[in-house]
Parts: sequence; C-alpha cells; structure tokens
Amino acid sequence: MSLDQLPPLRESLAEHGLLAKKSFGQHFLLDLNVTRKIARLAGPLDGATVIEVGPGPGGLTRALLEAGARVIAVEKDARFLPLLQELADASGKLTVVEADALQVDEAALSGGQAHVVSNLPYNVGTPLLIKWLTEPWQALSMTLMFQKEVADRIAARPGSSAYGRLAVISQAVARAQVVMDLPARAFTPPPKVASAVVRLDPLPHRPSAAELAALERVTAAAFGQRRKMLRSSLRALGGEALCDGAGIDPNARAEVVDIAGFLQLARTSLSSSS
Repeated sequence: MSLDQLPPLRESLAEHGLLAKKSFGQHFLLDLNVTRKIARLAGPLDGATVIEVGPGPGGLTRALLEAGARVIAVEKDARFLPLLQELADASGKLTVVEADALQVDEAALSGGQAHVVSNLPYNVGTPLLIKWLTEPWQALSMTLMFQKEVADRIAARPGSSAYGRLAVISQAVARAQVVMDLPARAFTPPPKVASAVVRLDPLPHRPSAAELAALERVTAAAFGQRRKMLRSSLRALGGEALCDGAGIDPNARAEVVDIAGFLQLARTSLSSSS
C-alpha cells in the first residue's frame, strides 16, 4: 500500500479507537490541506531529514512524506505506534521512535543535521523550543505550531506587550516569524485557544553556550520584575554597574531593550564574574 492509498485519518483513528489525551496536550490536525501548507512553509524538503515531535495520528507526517522528506517521528504515546507504523510501511521513509522528546539526543537521532517540523503538544512546546535553541545541536530550520499566544511571544519585538524572555532567547539564536494562523476549529478536538506556526531560521553567528546561559539568567531577572528599572531588577547580577558596563541605560525597563542589548548585558555579566 502506498501513501495515497491509505484511508483518511479520521477513519484510521476510528479503526484504532484513538482519542486525544488531554494530559498529553494533544489536539489532532487532520486536514491534509492544512498540513500540506505547513510542509510547504518548512520546505523545500525533498530528500531532507525532518524530525517531527508528537505526530499523533500522522496528519503532518503524511504531508512531510508527500513532500519527499525522510521523517524521524518521536512519539511518547504508544497508542499511536501501530498507526504510525502503517505510514512507515507505506512510505519507506518514516522512522518511528517511541520516546520523550525532552530526553532525545537529536544529533544521534538524525545522524547530523535536520529540520524540525512539528505540531507541538501544548504542554511541552516551550520547554522543547528552549532545548532546541540552547543545546549544541542546531536544527537547519524549525517550523513549529504553538498556541497563538506563545507564537506571538516568540516573534515579539521590543516595546510590545508580548516581548519577553522567550523572544530574546529565540531571536538571539534565530530569525523568528509567525507564518500561519490557525483557528481552534482546525483541530480535533478543538482547543480553547487559536494556534499559529512559527518559522525559525538560525542566524549565521550563534552565541556561545556560556553566553546563552548568561542570557537566560539576565532575562530571567529582567523580565521577572519587568515593571522595575534594570538597575533594580538586575541588582543581583550587578545592577547599575552591569548596565553601565554594557552601555545600557540602567533606568530603562526590560521591555525596551533589544536583543543586542540583552546579549551585551549577558556578555558583560560573564566578563565581570570571571
């Protein structure tokens, strides 16, 4: 049986008696027109290796396979393994890995470089993104579905209400943009919120591991008390002296400091502690 001979996803779900698990943050994307659009936004993928996390019944997986990708699907919920195995048998290009994506070694899994394309489970979307942004292994690109609120925070610009730690860490490593919005009704079962797809492409110059760790500390302090001036919110890291050393106004608030400014604060904190 080939991919185009497989039954519709709803029929496959019914045949296997599968329902979404709320505890896993599962919401299925079954419309192949939508999943094909996501694959196109991630492309060109012909001959490329793609890591997909939380494929569930395989709606996005089918679209990625149709686009010519070699897909490594990481699924924690063992209920979906037989259904995904049917996809693997039909395509010859799908490897299914039963694992917790937060514990996976992507470099070993992919054998090197890979794109990441996923409709991420809501309950682990942000931790997975931080993992992929800050660990040594770097994806060729990431095309990821999040809750709309989270997507907006990833791509937010300085001065906006959504701008915070997630925007700074994401945009210190990658160019981030929201490329697609989806209403709740696009999913089965519909979540209580809208969703969006974010495309992240790595920047040519990536901060070092030490700089990223320092950036996490600085942003945690600055945005943990975002209504305070930096001289107060960053007091534990050096306060006004840290700001002066980085060339940042100590009377400014975190929401107006751009990515370059936060990177300078992170680098200054490293040099002052060494």
